[in-house]
Formats: sequence, structure tokens, C-alpha cells
Amino acid sequence: MTKLDPSTDPSLIARTALLEATLPHVPFDGWSSKSLRLGVKNSGLPVGAEELYFPGGALEMIQFWNAQMDKYVETKLAKLDLKTMRIRDKVTKGITARLEAIAIHEEAARRAIARTALPDGLLLGPKILWAAADTIWRAIGDTSTDINYYTKRTTLSAVISTSLAAWLSDDTPEKTKARAFLDARIENVMQFEGAKFKAKKRLSKLPNPAEILGGLRYGRGRRKRRG
Repeated sequence: MTKLDPSTDPSLIARTALLEATLPHVPFDGWSSKSLRLGVKNSGLPVGAEELYFPGGALEMIQFWNAQMDKYVETKLAKLDLKTMRIRDKVTKGITARLEAIAIHEEAARRAIARTALPDGLLLGPKILWAAADTIWRAIGDTSTDINYYTKRTTLSAVISTSLAAWLSDDTPEKTKARAFLDARIENVMQFEGAKFKAKKRLSKLPNPAEILGGLRYGRGRRKRRG
């Protein structure tokens, strides 16, 4: 995992250290209590520390790992001159940073997907994707609060999910196939957004249905209510 500054919060420092010590064990033992115990042993924390810092077990650590990767994305995007970039380029940079944050722990990421597919983790997967999408949109300056807030994050969650699958299955050194796949998905999204904008513009020019129904009910000449 790309290391982040865990600030000076002792709890956050311990949680980060335990995560980093646990990740190497996940490819062999999965996201399990055994991996967490081995992580405690390798991190130098006292026996039972996993129950203190991750009382929710492996699923809580998976969520924490993804939150750390979201912070990495924020840091990466904050260093870019976003004002000079197109929306599609900003989004691409954000998703790419999110994928690169996995670093050498691709097998742990595969195991995380498998773990969150189990009954007790079904709600966590979508939550992680939503948080990742929200992080990217906020980092690039999105301030929407209407229905666009939800559609943007829902759409981007789907792009992140499919791009992650492509990333983890791409064994080329530079992830060229996965990057091409991401570019194609972003292009599809931009085309959809363009079509949606045009449709919205056309619809805005149509007569107001409420006015039409009102005319049918009260008559075209009746403009005001009687006193």
C-alpha cells in the first residue's frame, strides 16, 4: 500500500501499522482473524491488539484500507492544476490514482472483493465504491446537491468497479489494457452525459404539462381565480 501520513493520532498510527503488517498475510490466509493476529505479531503491538483497533474484524480493516486509499487519491489530486483540466481528465486521474494506491497488494484487493461478496459483507462493497466515487468528485470540485449528486456518484461507482476488475486482471507491466479500458469507460460516460444534457435542453423547451392540464380543466381563457 502507498504509505500515508497517519498524523499524530496514536490510534490511527496503530491502525495503520497493523494494516500494513497484515496485508502481506492476506494473500495466504485471506481477510481473516488469523491474518490479523499475524499482523499484530509482526507490528510489535501487544497480543489482542486487533480486537482493540479493529473490533469489527477483517471487514473493518478492509474498510479502513479503502479509506486510506481514498486519502491517497485526495493527496494526489490536490497536487494537480485541476482548473486547466477537462472533467474527463480529472475523473480519469482520480480513478487511476485510486487503482495505483493498491500498489503491490493486488492479491489482497482480490481477496477483499471475495470477502465482501460473502453475506456479512454485502453492504460493505457498495459503501466502499460510493466513498471512492464521492472522494473523487469532491476532490475535483463537484458541488452538486440535487439529483446530479447521486447520479454522478452512482455512475462513477460502476466505472470504478469495472475498472478495478480490469486492473486486477491485467498482468502487463504498465497496465496498458486496464488503462485503455478505463479510457473507454470514461468516454462512454461522457457520451451519456452529453446525451442527457441535450435531452434536458430539448425538454425544457416543451410546454409545461401542468399548464396544459390546467387549461383543459379550467379553459384557456380562465387565467385568474374568482374572488
